Amino acid sequence: MVQKVPASALSDNISFKNTIINGDMRIAQRQTSSTGLTSSTTAPGVDRFNLIISGLGTWTVQQSTDVPAGEGFSNSLKFDNTTADASPASGDFAMCQYKYEGQHLQGFNKGTASAKKFAVSFYVKSSKTGTHIVSLSDQDNSRQVSQAYTVDSADTWEHKKMIFPADTTGTFDNDNAFSMQIFWWLGAGSDRTSGTLNTSWASITNANRAVGQVNLADNTSNNWYITGVQVEVGDQCSEFEHLPHDVQLARCHRYYFLQADTKYDGGNGMLGTGTCYNTNVIYWPCFFPTQMRTAPSLDASTGTNYFISFSNATSDQFNEVTIWIASPTVAWCYSDNSTTSVTKGHSAMMALNDASAKIGWSAEL
Repeated sequence: MVQKVPASALSDNISFKNTIINGDMRIAQRQTSSTGLTSSTTAPGVDRFNLIISGLGTWTVQQSTDVPAGEGFSNSLKFDNTTADASPASGDFAMCQYKYEGQHLQGFNKGTASAKKFAVSFYVKSSKTGTHIVSLSDQDNSRQVSQAYTVDSADTWEHKKMIFPADTTGTFDNDNAFSMQIFWWLGAGSDRTSGTLNTSWASITNANRAVGQVNLADNTSNNWYITGVQVEVGDQCSEFEHLPHDVQLARCHRYYFLQADTKYDGGNGMLGTGTCYNTNVIYWPCFFPTQMRTAPSLDASTGTNYFISFSNATSDQFNEVTIWIASPTVAWCYSDNSTTSVTKGHSAMMALNDASAKIGWSAEL
């Protein structure tokens, strides 16, 4: 006899309910640590999460193994203040940022009569107790909403759950462009703290964005950790959705693909096989493991003899790799024509040739 599974048994088994990619901070393709940060819009610690800073001290950002016990996490993202700024100028700020494509936000029905709430949850640990601010910022319609949470106990992992209101004004564009970002504020000057905290969706007013935020840059002993970030549709924060490592990595590859570097292959990573177009240039294709968000830019190191080709029973070193043409699925590359010396018409195999060499592809928002 076939037994019917009750709906209640399936209610917590919705796949990909979490709209955040890499919320468990496991994937760190570019680097696992970045120091001396005073101005940055890159992803210095883990994939998809950035440090945004302007004038608020100096920071180190790194992937950490400090995690909440018994929750299934292996990594967190740590923000560590290394040069203090106890008296921020009016325009100073620092924050952890996550950016969304519009087509990944359609389930919230924003800008319609059936708009849904945003359920935001995360684990946080900080040496500085007190009020902290989280903001959602709609880039398509210049609208914003903020909420406060409290770090109750210093140096203790705490699970925070926040329900942000629905917004019936301003739809998200249904495309692959930048539509929304989330900020976890680390500190801000008066330009962003002198108003009234904007807890309902409204047009962006900077003074209302981070009111009440403590200043994590006021002492070099301060740090702030985050992991288990989940943003889902509705008015309830559910248990964090742990995805397999290979699934999470593939999702990150949409935005950044590290093809080869010393972290993965000890400096001898294969780049591809191609054809010697003439005596100075080799062309070869790079096929991406998943379709990227858009045609990517090349993130490659350059240096003397960083790369090597093998052709016609010999090898030839060259300094630079360049894009000829790229799409979201494949890019054609060519070698540095000022240092390459090969035989026209022969095939060639390319690889890294230096411990500092790397090839990556970026389609970040």
